[in-house]
Amino acid sequence: MSNIVTGIDVGSYQVKVVIARAGDDPRALPTILGTGYAESRGLKSGYITSVPEVARSIAAALTQAAKAARVRPKRALLGVGGVGIDEAHGRGEVVVERGDSIITERDIARALKNSEAALAPAIILNRKVLHAIPLRYYVDGARVLGHSPAGMKGARLAVETLFITCLERHVDDLAAAANEAGIEVDDVVASPIAASFVALNKMQKRVGCVLANIGAETVSVAVFEDSTPISIKIFPTGASDITNDLALGLRISPEEAEQLKLGAILGATFPKRSVDTIVNRRVQDMFKLIEAHLKKIGKAELLPAGVILTGGGSGLSTISDIAKAVLKLPSRTFSLGDNNLKMQLRDSSWAVAYGLTIWGLSGNSEFEPHEGNGFADLFKNFWRWFKKFLP
Repeated sequence: MSNIVTGIDVGSYQVKVVIARAGDDPRALPTILGTGYAESRGLKSGYITSVPEVARSIAAALTQAAKAARVRPKRALLGVGGVGIDEAHGRGEVVVERGDSIITERDIARALKNSEAALAPAIILNRKVLHAIPLRYYVDGARVLGHSPAGMKGARLAVETLFITCLERHVDDLAAAANEAGIEVDDVVASPIAASFVALNKMQKRVGCVLANIGAETVSVAVFEDSTPISIKIFPTGASDITNDLALGLRISPEEAEQLKLGAILGATFPKRSVDTIVNRRVQDMFKLIEAHLKKIGKAELLPAGVILTGGGSGLSTISDIAKAVLKLPSRTFSLGDNNLKMQLRDSSWAVAYGLTIWGLSGNSEFEPHEGNGFADLFKNFWRWFKKFLP
């Protein structure tokens, strides 16, 4: 069963499970064997309020997927999202070890380790580093053009690194819920990163884009450039806020508001202009948050591939037009027919769960470090991560 991987996306609205198998062609996408979902209980804005309730939700979705796949998984990869996700930047510098000044993989690993050690204690207090992504290398103060400085000559090597972190307690609670559901956790991946393996193609990542996942209670943003994620941000607002606005503005029940948001025709007639005004106002607020973040990192209106929308809340008919108007970027809603993806999935809200299986199957044995290297584990994890984004 080494070629079978399970991805579990624990969202605020639903828990989704995908069981997939590696194909004969290593370049092909995994074949989906079974899927399952269940209503999320015990969560708020992506963080856990009750481990037992989350465990029951995971178990229910897992049972459904296992029945369809005719395989009972014991291990899985977990997607972590919610407001607990954040980013930090660190810079590490080392003196090149070899006497001939040739930079080696060991030097790169040492620089990456030092960049994490350089983080302010307050930034990583009670937080766990999920991913360490090298953004830029410098040899003797000069920027390295290319993905790796290995083989170059220099006296000093520096690296600027993006760290994606999560509240340690949230990661521990999520792992505990999975264990209670009978699953051993192989790896924990930030949900925006997992979704990018499905929703974005190599061209979009290379020229620059922003992936915006509109969830029930959160909006997650992943910014890509030069085939590498350069920023991750989670906002505490989502599609459920649109439902609440409709319920309050039109004085109807939340259940009716949800149906109205999805385009259903209710018994009572509501002016279309009023409905559109309420929906558009909230959606505009969401994209203004994204716009402010892009300005903060210096990428506003500078991402040629624009914004790609995914998640359960991306199905609103006007959302793409609003994104284009607010962000002043090309905008499109991702669908499962994009990027030549042939998947037996219901909608794009499954991107995280399926992306987790791609992550798992693409990183099993891509690099084996040499024995005796004290930084073997660090560099192995870095290299497996980085190869996933190479063109």
